[in-house]
Amino acid sequence: MALLALATWWLVQNTPRPDTPRETAAPRHVPDYTMRGFTLQRFGADGRLKVQLQGTQMRHYPDTDTLEIDGVTIRALSPDGSVTRAAARRALSNADASEVQLLGGVQVVRESVGDAQPIAFESEFLHAYLNAERLRSHLPVHLRQGTSDLRVGGIDYDNLTRTAKLSPPVRARFEPPRR
Repeated sequence: MALLALATWWLVQNTPRPDTPRETAAPRHVPDYTMRGFTLQRFGADGRLKVQLQGTQMRHYPDTDTLEIDGVTIRALSPDGSVTRAAARRALSNADASEVQLLGGVQVVRESVGDAQPIAFESEFLHAYLNAERLRSHLPVHLRQGTSDLRVGGIDYDNLTRTAKLSPPVRARFEPPRR
């Protein structure tokens, strides 16, 4: 009996102990995957294409669940059938591409629908809210529609209501539409 007790004690003393729980390290801002020459498409519940996003290179950062895209082009289709195209040197996007910050040489064009003339935005920065169809910028923006030309210090444009809040300085040239 003593020999059995001694063997049990020895076995308990020499059995490896489970690792103590360690604190998980905070995720670093390092991409977990990259893609080159890619196209992402997002479809609505009805199966229609809503947004197409293309770029030369994309990096996904798991700590913030964001995408960083180089050489980005975006094509967004609204329910009324209008098409908006955007291009920039770089973009930062949330995971579902519903918010995109366009950086460097930004050009956004909303193509004409019906009688409305196309509208074009140029800036070094635009924040696009694709689901809400809004564009915002705190940097200077050049805006053109038909023969009208505006240069503003910043903008908050709502495509659904067709309203724009312009920040100073504002320089504008309006010409009547041609008949």
